[in-house]
Amino acid sequence: MKHKSILTIAWLSCIIGLILSGCENDFDAKIYGKLSTTNFPATASDYESYLMDCYVPFSVNWSYNFSSQQHNFYVSEGGLHRCFDTTSDESVGWKIGSWGWLWTTLGEAQFDDMKYLGRASVGAPQHFEKVREVSRFTKIIEQLEKADPKVLPEEKKQEFLGEAHLCRGMMMYYLLNLFGPVPVIVDATLLGDTINEAHLERPDLNVMTKYITDDLEFAASHVAETQKEKGRYTADYARFCLMRHYLNEGYHMDGYYQKAYDIFSQFKGNYSLYTEGKNPYAEQFKIAHKFNSETIMAVSCSNTATGSGSEGNFNPFSWYAIPPDAAKYDDQRNPTPFVNQGGGWGMVFNISKAFYDSFEPGDKRVETILTRYYSSKYGWITEKEIGNRWDGFIINKYPIETATSFQGTDIPLARWADALLMYAEADVRAHKAVSQNAIKCVNEVRHRAGLADLAPDKTASVDAFLDAIYMERGHELFYEGCRKVDMIRFGRYYSDMKALGREPSSEYFPLPNYAVQQAKQSGYKLTQYYTRDNYDGPIKNE
Repeated sequence: MKHKSILTIAWLSCIIGLILSGCENDFDAKIYGKLSTTNFPATASDYESYLMDCYVPFSVNWSYNFSSQQHNFYVSEGGLHRCFDTTSDESVGWKIGSWGWLWTTLGEAQFDDMKYLGRASVGAPQHFEKVREVSRFTKIIEQLEKADPKVLPEEKKQEFLGEAHLCRGMMMYYLLNLFGPVPVIVDATLLGDTINEAHLERPDLNVMTKYITDDLEFAASHVAETQKEKGRYTADYARFCLMRHYLNEGYHMDGYYQKAYDIFSQFKGNYSLYTEGKNPYAEQFKIAHKFNSETIMAVSCSNTATGSGSEGNFNPFSWYAIPPDAAKYDDQRNPTPFVNQGGGWGMVFNISKAFYDSFEPGDKRVETILTRYYSSKYGWITEKEIGNRWDGFIINKYPIETATSFQGTDIPLARWADALLMYAEADVRAHKAVSQNAIKCVNEVRHRAGLADLAPDKTASVDAFLDAIYMERGHELFYEGCRKVDMIRFGRYYSDMKALGREPSSEYFPLPNYAVQQAKQSGYKLTQYYTRDNYDGPIKNE
């Protein structure tokens, strides 16, 4: 094959299987040695190792390399916090002490310069090359399907296939929400075909939506309901991902809102909002309360990990959220919230004053945001110094609990509070009415935050209630990697960002120039930008 397509899957003479994280309950990172394609996979254990390649982009270490150096989706450097939170109304663009143009422009919702990024994503969130990983997963799925039942029992094969489909579906889900529809190969018979691999055009939105739906629906029916290892995906996590996808695409896909509503009743776990402690919202994110009653899925992290790919997941979030001059002790020698770390590397992750001011009085969730800190250089820094000493307030949602290189705080992927809010949204979108059950779900989340029921005017109409849910989601889920997706789903991204003085340059990130040029050389037109038809207005629910 002379033409090297972006979609081409790179098969090496040896396969390195890097197992995802966990570092707890035996879901450890492992590197397997040289495995000849003539004798691998040959056992059930081999097939499981093969499957674990699918988890690598969803692990947390600095980067990985299948076909180019890429950021994992959940690492702070270039993952979802940077792509979906700093580009939203939660934060303000990082200007003070910035590490370069891309850090600044992303925070300002100016994405044009991303056209110039290369294949590798180190230092920049260039995730487009992950279309190759979709092809890789397609090959893994094909190999699992061909597994001899004498080697891999049928029940276990179906569970492994479910996990592989879930990883591929979520890979495409994130790519769709980063760039809009992108060219992918989900049919294994097309792999290795030069013509099909060179077919670099965006698929129709409905087509890519269906690719994701098919994978996630398969996963929801085949992934194991429970796993021995914390952090390994379950059927309930697949249902959660599917519910969110149904909601995102319901405005153009018939029946998706009803599907989102229906799947809520299919969760098998015994979930409930975490309610222990003086501030249960804050307590649930602490190391001592990992995988509590609210956790549907999280990236399981360890505070003994150092960032090496062989040592499991680590959580470097605090290094990107704390000002460099944050002191361990204040002027009275009292320990500050940063006593175990001191200052961070920079404050690219922050909370804008406008977002902070949108919280209701008495909302306990706001207690995880620090509006002042003691500087080793300047003394007490308050909101008066915003724009001078710091850009925005400090996120203390994932507190620094240990004096280690990185924190062992798990990274939330799916919480029951999110599921409740999605259920309420699905109910009103599917049935075009505000039900008491939907109101109850939202109020349950509010009560845990110390707030009263929604005021009557917030539930008086479908539009008013959706506005209330939109606001509630922002306050409940800030810096959980979903805000920009929510803003687009509610048709609020352009209008709300413009109102904050950060008019977006586009709805999604542009595709890199090299991909557009490569498509052109192959005789195809790969459009650089993608915009939904509801970009500058609310989603219609007729």
